[in-house]
Amino acid sequence: MLASFRTTGSLARRAASAGQRRFLSIHEYQSVNLLNSYGIPTPKSIVAKSPEEAYSVAQNFGTDKLVIKAQVLAGGRGKGKFDNGFQGGVHTVDKNVPTHLVKSPQQAQEYAGKMIGSKLITKQTGAGGRICNAVCTFFTSCFPSLTTGQVMLAERRDPSHEYYVAVLNDRVTQGVVLVASNQGGMNIEEVAATNPGAIITTPIDFEKGLSKSTALELAKTLGIKEGGQEEAANIFINLYKIFKDKDATQIEINPMSETVDGHVLCMDAKFGFDDNAEFRHEDIFALRDISQEEPSEVEAQKAGLNFIKLDGSIGCLVNGAGLAMATMDVLALHGGNPANFLDVGGGATPETVKKAFEILLSDPKVKSIFINIFGGIMRCDYIAEGVIKATKELGLTIPLVVRLKGTMETEAKEMIKASGLKIVALDSLDEAAETAVQLAV
Repeated sequence: MLASFRTTGSLARRAASAGQRRFLSIHEYQSVNLLNSYGIPTPKSIVAKSPEEAYSVAQNFGTDKLVIKAQVLAGGRGKGKFDNGFQGGVHTVDKNVPTHLVKSPQQAQEYAGKMIGSKLITKQTGAGGRICNAVCTFFTSCFPSLTTGQVMLAERRDPSHEYYVAVLNDRVTQGVVLVASNQGGMNIEEVAATNPGAIITTPIDFEKGLSKSTALELAKTLGIKEGGQEEAANIFINLYKIFKDKDATQIEINPMSETVDGHVLCMDAKFGFDDNAEFRHEDIFALRDISQEEPSEVEAQKAGLNFIKLDGSIGCLVNGAGLAMATMDVLALHGGNPANFLDVGGGATPETVKKAFEILLSDPKVKSIFINIFGGIMRCDYIAEGVIKATKELGLTIPLVVRLKGTMETEAKEMIKASGLKIVALDSLDEAAETAVQLAV
């Protein structure tokens, strides 16, 4: 029993954590544009939203050595596979290389045609994958990165060494830090686990930023050659400027490369921005690509619901994040598996409750619904009204278990009883959860 409780507690914490991440992610080509606007060097790149655009870009890029990258908000794109069978979201375009690489504008068009409009499946996307709406092209020495219905073509710049750089908030120092390693181009978590000494953490003064002397010393410590240390230092300084100016939650450059011709470039970038700062950065948040997000979560957000889709069979509708987590724990304790985390908040209306039902019922895996409400600010009769309305109007056919406690509890129970609907109303949390689990079988 204790082991079971620990497992479900972990599940609830993961769901709550996901709900608290509060950041906007943008595509690689958008990140490149932002880096360039702060004077941070990257390989030249151009985005294409159709195979024809990819052909034109490759034909007029000014070099024969290019990389074409699917634009999808997920890591591991280079090793991913499209749902049409096409392997890899990153390919090289070069007229003077072996035939397995992209050799012409025609091949760029062919590759873009296999990427755009298809779903790329990686370790991070899950089995459903994410739609690719664009590709981006770089000069050679570009690495994996992706977008919706688009591809990116980029200049190849051959690296002599790869580094990892990130700017993020640190709980230990309670401030911003710059994290760097001379072991870039790989999973930084693995580096931290196997060789923690290879990771250098530098605190940054929030107001003053990173000093030039500190940035130069870091570049030297990382082993960057003398000719590239100035470029690297300027990259470090300007990354923090973006972080502060744009209310970022994280900036991750992996890899930052020292090229064979002695320059330092940011080859791939991942940004996160605080949703609470949207009112200050309408230009940044206009870049949001909802095709990369779970549709039910997008719908829930529009309705003001805190919703996270999970893999179980019991739909949950609860008020308050803490009670929602406890509800998930109790369901798992009785052998059930929650289909979602859903907090309707303290200001839900009957219309909000109906919308929540619509979202729950859109998941074919849901076999029963468990409503667990503690009426403090939230009135139980509002919930009951919404439940009755949704049950009638949506033609609910799956079992519904309701537990209501608190403000207007008596009135709510009378409303449910008078409705004549097949709603299982119970007072005990344990009994209600166990019943929802049994009905989901």
